[in-house]
Amino acid sequence: MPSNSSIQFAPEQFDRLFQELYRIYKADMFLSRSEFPGGGDCYIGLEPCHQLIVTDKTTKEQIESFCFNDTDPTFGYLSYNYGYRLRGVLSNKITEFPYGHLKKYSAVIKYDGKSLELSVFDETFDIDLDKIISLTEAKTPFEIGHIKPAESINSSLDRDEYILRTESAIDYIREGYIYQLNLTIKYECDFQASDLFPLYASFWKTFPASHYVLFESEPYQIISTSPESFLSVIDGKVLSQPIKGTLAYDTYDESLAVKLKESPKESAELSMIVDMVRNDISINCEHGSVKVSDHKTTFTVDNLIQMYSKVQGKLRRDKTVIDLMLDSFPGASITGCPKKKAMELIDELEPHFRDVYCGSFFVINDKRNMESSIAIRTGYLDKDKGRLAFFAGSGIVVESKAESEYLETTAKAGKFLDILKSEQKP
Repeated sequence: MPSNSSIQFAPEQFDRLFQELYRIYKADMFLSRSEFPGGGDCYIGLEPCHQLIVTDKTTKEQIESFCFNDTDPTFGYLSYNYGYRLRGVLSNKITEFPYGHLKKYSAVIKYDGKSLELSVFDETFDIDLDKIISLTEAKTPFEIGHIKPAESINSSLDRDEYILRTESAIDYIREGYIYQLNLTIKYECDFQASDLFPLYASFWKTFPASHYVLFESEPYQIISTSPESFLSVIDGKVLSQPIKGTLAYDTYDESLAVKLKESPKESAELSMIVDMVRNDISINCEHGSVKVSDHKTTFTVDNLIQMYSKVQGKLRRDKTVIDLMLDSFPGASITGCPKKKAMELIDELEPHFRDVYCGSFFVINDKRNMESSIAIRTGYLDKDKGRLAFFAGSGIVVESKAESEYLETTAKAGKFLDILKSEQKP
C-alpha cells in the first residue's frame, strides 16, 4: 500500500488489525469509540522516531516546538503531577514518574469509525500493511489472551481511611476552603505478564468507552480506558465534555437515569465543574463564544450511568491548542473548585501521587486541532518491578455521604478489580 492512502475497513477487521500491529510493532494505541460522548478517530503510532520527556525544566516553548515543527501528529500525555507545577502547588511527595512524554512516529494509521475509512501515513517507514491486512481477513476471532489473577491487591486507602478522609474533605467544604474535591484511591498488585495488551484488549472488548490508550513510557506501560473527553479542538472549535454524577447499576433502567439527573447532590457536582471548565477555556477563546449545552446528559459506561455537559467555544486566532490545554490543566472534574486549593487539599488527603492518572492523553495534529482525554479508568505497569497500579476516585460535595462515595469509587475501579481477582480462561 502506498504512503498516505486510504481504504474502507470494517470495525471487526480493525480490531484484528490493531492486534496484529501490536504483536509486530508494539504499537502505541490511541483508540476511540465514536458512539460515546467525545469519541472520535483512532490512531496507531508505529516506530517512534522523535520523543520529548517533559520534566520540571521543560518549557512551554519546547513543547510547542516539538509539536509544531512539522506536520506530523504528536501523541503523548501530561501527568497530573505536571499540574502541580502549572498551578504552583507544593508537595513533599516523591515520584519517579515523568511529567509527560510526547512522541512522533515513522508511521501513523488513522481509522474513522463513522466513515470506516482507514488512512496510512508512512512517509519514512516501510510498512507492509497489505500483508498485515491479509492476516486480518482470515476471519479469526479477536484474541484477548490470558490474564493471571493477582495474589493480592493493596490500596492506599482502605474503606475506613477513605471514609475518614472524605469526612475531612466535607469539613473543608463546610469551612469555606473549597466547594468540591475529587478524592482517589491507588491500587497496586503484582502483575504476572510482560505487558498490558491482554488487559487492554479484554477491556476494549467488554467495557467499551470513548478513549482507549496503550502507551509505552519506559519503564512504564500505561493503559487508559477513559470515558471522559478533556478538550477536543477541530479547526479552532473547542469542545469539553466534563463528567460529574455517577450511579452504579446491575440492570439498566431508564428510571435510573432520571434519578441521577434529579439528584440535587449529583447535579451540584456537575454544575460546579461546568462553571470551572467554562472559565478555564474562556482564557483562550474568543470573547462571548463560550456556551454550555446539553446540560445533565446521561450515558452508560462500565456498568455506570454518568452525567455530562458540553462546554463549547472558539479558539482565539493568536492562541494554540497548547495554550488551551496548559491553561485548563489538570481537568476541573478531577481536581475540584477552586482548583488550586482543591489540589493542595488533595495532596494533603491522598497518601499517594496520582502520576499519569487524572492527567491527560492527547493527539495534537496542529495548532488548531487536538483530541484529548481525562486519564481516568487508568493504570500503569512498572515493568522493572512487575507491579501494576490503577486508580479510582469520587467527587466530594457538602451533601456527600462518605460511605456512598467509597462505594462509588470501588465501582469505578470494578473492571480492574474484577478481572485481576478472577481466573481467566486461556
